[in-house]
Amino acid sequence: QFHLVEAGGGSVESGGSPRLSCAVPGYPYDTYSMAWFRQVEDKEREGVASIESDGTVTYADSVKDRFTISEDNAQKILFLQMNALKPEDTGMYYCGLAVSPLVDPLKADYMDYWGTGILVTVLS
Repeated sequence: QFHLVEAGGGSVESGGSPRLSCAVPGYPYDTYSMAWFRQVEDKEREGVASIESDGTVTYADSVKDRFTISEDNAQKILFLQMNALKPEDTGMYYCGLAVSPLVDPLKADYMDYWGTGILVTVLS
């Protein structure tokens, strides 16, 4: 069992640019995919951005051109640079790791491991 450790987030002014990070200490494999998801209250966890083992990135339409997903492969740390934040970006952000190639890169069902989530609140 591996635990993903998220950091960053908090309360941010609308238009702000925070960066989230997600570390996977001790994960022994080099082939995997990772993604960021967002969940608001009772809604389903929605995919925000993913990066696959071959470097392919996918973004949800709602964050395209504002968010950037990247990874430090050597350190196994995932990042999400969030720019031009809007109040509707508020939510719990989770990072996920999938050991198999992603059939749908923004679908939560394909993740094998999760972080505990980190709250991002965008102040209007």
